[in-house]
Amino acid sequence: MTGLGAVFRPQLAPERLRAVARVADEVGLEELWLWEDCFREGGISTAAAALAWTERVRVGVGLLPVPLRNVAVTAMEAATLHRMFPGRAVLGVGHGVQDWMGQVGARAESPLTLLREHLVALRALLGGERVTTKGRYVRLDDVALDWPPEQAVEVLAGATGPRSLRLAGEAADGTVLTANTPPDGVRRARRLIDEGRAAAGRSEAHRVVVYLLTATGPGADERLRDELVAEGVEDVPELGVAGDAEAVAGAVRRLAEAGADTVILQPTGDEPDPEGFVRFAAEQVRPLVVA
Repeated sequence: MTGLGAVFRPQLAPERLRAVARVADEVGLEELWLWEDCFREGGISTAAAALAWTERVRVGVGLLPVPLRNVAVTAMEAATLHRMFPGRAVLGVGHGVQDWMGQVGARAESPLTLLREHLVALRALLGGERVTTKGRYVRLDDVALDWPPEQAVEVLAGATGPRSLRLAGEAADGTVLTANTPPDGVRRARRLIDEGRAAAGRSEAHRVVVYLLTATGPGADERLRDELVAEGVEDVPELGVAGDAEAVAGAVRRLAEAGADTVILQPTGDEPDPEGFVRFAAEQVRPLVVA
């Protein structure tokens, strides 16, 4: 069964999150995803608040930029969320937008090396291991969490390029793909992820989460087109969807057929009704995806 969720975009003021999260919980949305976009809203702080305001919805963060975070801090914060809200936190890490990383003096010379070292150490720490490592970027000396998660947790990696996708298959438990990924891109990503998994001898399930840029209601076609143009991807076939629940469910199914395990509906940055968008996803789109 394909998982379905929605994004609370950080173009919305932080104080809007409470109402959106509560609606997501009330209507039975499976996953509510948050972003740590520079320089808008923090991923861990918003995730903790959303989890505390709700009872059942899973809350994802996609992504935490690893150049901004010492891996021990990432592990401590992730473990705390997993202990307080078992089974409900989903955390992804990634390179971060390189221009933003440069703005804060955190741009890595080798983002791929940094992400690899961060993933390996983070998964080990969250698995309760005591870690000593002296990598190019990640250095830990006899570090272990006092309060690791009580059960195994997944660590997702954001990836776009071939090397990052192979790395995600090798060193992460799942992969997050951006909304600039059409169905053919999901198929390609799956192949590259599987290459990484095979190289690492991994056979366990690997969840692929894909954002789907979605517009519905008045002005949907125009809002979708404007966002695709702003991203410079207006000519990419099957990218994004505008229309009613039938149209959106069809786009979700196409991504699922291409290899997506979970599809997260991403509203346009100017979505006029975030709470209504969440209701639309859970009450109108979800039944059609299940059917």
